[in-house]
Amino acid sequence: MFQVLLIFAIMGLLVAVIFLYPRWVEKGRQKVARRPLSPQWRAILEQRVAPYGQLTADQRQRLHEQMQVLLAEKQYLGCNKLAVTEEMRVTVAAIASLLLLQDQGNYFPKLKTILLYPSTYWVTETVPTDRFIHQERRVSRLGESWSRDQLVLAWDQVDYDSHHWQDGRNVVLHEFAHQLDQAEGSANGVPRLPKGIDSAHWSRVMTAAYNDLTTAVENKRRTCLNRYGATNPAEFFAVATETFFEQPGQLKRHDPELFELLRRYYQINPASWKVN
Repeated sequence: MFQVLLIFAIMGLLVAVIFLYPRWVEKGRQKVARRPLSPQWRAILEQRVAPYGQLTADQRQRLHEQMQVLLAEKQYLGCNKLAVTEEMRVTVAAIASLLLLQDQGNYFPKLKTILLYPSTYWVTETVPTDRFIHQERRVSRLGESWSRDQLVLAWDQVDYDSHHWQDGRNVVLHEFAHQLDQAEGSANGVPRLPKGIDSAHWSRVMTAAYNDLTTAVENKRRTCLNRYGATNPAEFFAVATETFFEQPGQLKRHDPELFELLRRYYQINPASWKVN
């Protein structure tokens, strides 16, 4: 009898924990988000995140809140003897938080660890050469997003991007866009959509823009989107995100429907910014 009661007690406790855990997490996040931003962190934002001064007061507050949660919940580790500084952590978290101003409260749910390399790093890839033979090759990378729990960045590229905001390239925006895409499964170019954006409309606009880019690449025609976006729909979403934040005016002229879709998704209008 005692054992039966103990089992029921344990089951009840487990049910209570499962039910209350999301509330505990949310309460903890609210406490972290309310922390005042230090003058040192604010200086990093002003120096490293060019659009920061263009955000409204509400948007800046949301960025502060999202950034503080990312700094509290994610682990930042240096690789190849890189000593990760507070400036590095704040820079990465702040740029990534630009993607969270729509305030869906997901904070890149699968992501646990951000690995920072000093510069370009090398990985070994296994690629099929025919039906039965696979070949290993060494390739250099500036960043990658894993569908499990890690994201990798080359710090010198992050540093360069933070001082060259309008060149259309930003490795932090690119890799964290993949995290949005991977939040509910494998990367396919369709992140979790907020209310008000129909999945059929998203598919139609993104597919048309992706096909236009692949045609432009095949015909060696110039486009404001990086040709790497023609690799697959997942890479297209990440590249389109980079362009949306870094070259919004060009994207709006090139493909106003794509620009408007991303504006609605990210709940921000970078075309109104005056970034030097």
